Amino acid sequence: MAKAPRSGPYICGIDAALDVVSGKWKGLVLWELHTHGTRRFAELRRALPGVSEKMLTQHLRQMEGDGLVHRKVYPEVPPKVEYSLTESGISLNEALRPLGKWGQERLRREGLDVTDTPRTAASTTS
Repeated sequence: MAKAPRSGPYICGIDAALDVVSGKWKGLVLWELHTHGTRRFAELRRALPGVSEKMLTQHLRQMEGDGLVHRKVYPEVPPKVEYSLTESGISLNEALRPLGKWGQERLRREGLDVTDTPRTAASTTS
């Protein structure tokens, strides 16, 4: 079961927003679920090179607790679990879109490398 969402106290809205997206992988989980829809744990792990099972589990639990991700467990053996974005997760992803555009411009401007993944060519700005 997910823990209760974090509740501050916060200094401002950006502080409250960054609280739920802090951590290297949360923004990428948001992007993956937004871009490719519902995913199983193994699919998320393959899509995020470098994430450990422990870290992905931790971030998914926090995101579920913060109301960003829905976790659906199917009563099967072996268990089947799927993750998808909630309305709150979708709206947060949309709010991060300008940040993604800024990052794309930075990549272009500074000639920075992008991880070589099968989806790089199809990536969006967020």
